[in-house]
Amino acid sequence: MNPGNFHVVVGIDLVQISQVAKSLQQIGDPYVSRIFTAGESAYCSENPIVAPSRYAARFAAKEATLKALRLDDQGVDLRTIEVKQMPGGWTEIELHGSAKELAASAGWSSCSVSLSHEGDYATAVVAATVIKK
Repeated sequence: MNPGNFHVVVGIDLVQISQVAKSLQQIGDPYVSRIFTAGESAYCSENPIVAPSRYAARFAAKEATLKALRLDDQGVDLRTIEVKQMPGGWTEIELHGSAKELAASAGWSSCSVSLSHEGDYATAVVAATVIKK
């Protein structure tokens, strides 16, 4: 790939874990099923002690992806942005439906995500390579 033919877009988000824990406690399954895929929910729910931090990091990744997509008023179902836990421990973003279509029309050729959580905060950074049109 010619370096002059692409650029990188970045999105970042920060989420308060206690707020996610509160939503999980007060709203429960409707909250989870509105935002997360079945795969994300299965992974996050494996250990109830760390579930809020896992959900918060994934929520941050979804928001960071939306920021990297540079969306204006397009509504995107957050479940079309999936954070996949890989066997080696890292995560990857897999786009579906409208998010995948928006990324393709924006020229995305690849995407990387990094998640972290410490104390009461979870964060995610998403970087995507975009081929110039």
